[in-house]
Amino acid sequence: MSLDLKRANSEPITSVDMLVSGFRSAEKPQGHLRLGLEHEKLLFPVGSDAPVPYDGPSGVGALLNRLAPDGYVPFRETPESPVIALQRERGEATISLEPGGQFELSGSPFHTAREAHAENLAHLKQVKAAAGELGLRLVTLGYRPTGTTGTMPWMPKSRYLVMRRTLPERGNLALNMMLMTATGQVSLDWTDEADCVRKTVVVARLSPVMNALYANSPLVDGKPSGYLSFRNRVWDEVDPTRCGYLPAFFDGSFSYRAYVEWAMSAPLLFLRREGQYLHPKLTFRQLLEQGFEGQPPDLADWTDHLSTLFPEVRLKKVVEVRGADCGNAAMTGALGALWRGILYDATALDEAEKLLPKLTYTEHLAFHDTARREGLAGKLGSRELYRLAEEMVGIARRGLLRLDAADAPLLEPLAEVAASKRSPAAVLLEAWEKDPRPETVLSLASV
Repeated sequence: MSLDLKRANSEPITSVDMLVSGFRSAEKPQGHLRLGLEHEKLLFPVGSDAPVPYDGPSGVGALLNRLAPDGYVPFRETPESPVIALQRERGEATISLEPGGQFELSGSPFHTAREAHAENLAHLKQVKAAAGELGLRLVTLGYRPTGTTGTMPWMPKSRYLVMRRTLPERGNLALNMMLMTATGQVSLDWTDEADCVRKTVVVARLSPVMNALYANSPLVDGKPSGYLSFRNRVWDEVDPTRCGYLPAFFDGSFSYRAYVEWAMSAPLLFLRREGQYLHPKLTFRQLLEQGFEGQPPDLADWTDHLSTLFPEVRLKKVVEVRGADCGNAAMTGALGALWRGILYDATALDEAEKLLPKLTYTEHLAFHDTARREGLAGKLGSRELYRLAEEMVGIARRGLLRLDAADAPLLEPLAEVAASKRSPAAVLLEAWEKDPRPETVLSLASV
């Protein structure tokens, strides 16, 4: 189906209540809650820290084309355009590209974390083999440890071409986010509005602890950045209207409508019309009030807009947990198990709500900064982050043992990281200090 046909079939927005109802329509019965993993990887030539362009016999496009015969349907924006994504012929998994060629699996939704992990393992095995044939390797870091945005290629996707122009107007590190970062994410369901609010707020409050467990991006342009998660630091200078945390997460006012009102206040990054990406200088609220070229916005516009918001916890038809740096396969599988155990077991959710003191928005931002700077070596007041991380993993384990014990072993990598008292980035820095070459870090983080 073409983008224009989808738009022709999209319902015009007549009220804010329609947008609120969109979140209500995503509610699922308790027995039908699922989760999905997203795993981005950085691509490098074997033995080099150079970026990988889209074009060429060993480019990103060649890698997509090599994978396509193995059960995928290629996606092109037009019949003449290059392939920019692959959709599984069976299942819902998609391989897509971030702006700088980060190679992403958007996994299928599953009832268990181990199913999602198994899908990611199979994907990594397949992509690693295809990449190896092209002289490429996959690297699991949260930020490219060498190079600058000016040296990076851009993937041939229309959305990225317009965001390349519009997003830097909002923040000095917008291009760094687009081109240099990689993450692991998990998406989860909710049963009703109260359940969505509880889960979203718990994820927001615990995100600094998760960030310390997953901090994996200490180097920038070949030197220590002063942050164990520089990827997380980048988001401070992307666009304050669409990134970070909502104050409503911390003052008891969060709701479907609170998220809608926050989202409507963010400016449009683009507006699709007749196959073109336009950039009217409007917030979504202004678009709803004024229309565009005599027409009201439609639900496809709202879906596009939601996808250009980047808070630490994002709502679409799922709750997206966005605060983790990219890690290896075991750490990514653990991410699904961690949040399934915490959010899908009632007792674990109760325990998670009590793990940390109730911080104000300002206090939480300070805690968040400590976590990304110092990782598990940091403190919240007198409490060490590694101890909080151990307790967080313990809550998830107990939740899984009540819910589905077969998922619990996936937490072992997190338990080991917490017990070591060192974030993954601290291990990378130690190796780099002994041998400060790019290959030192790239080899440690290669799939």
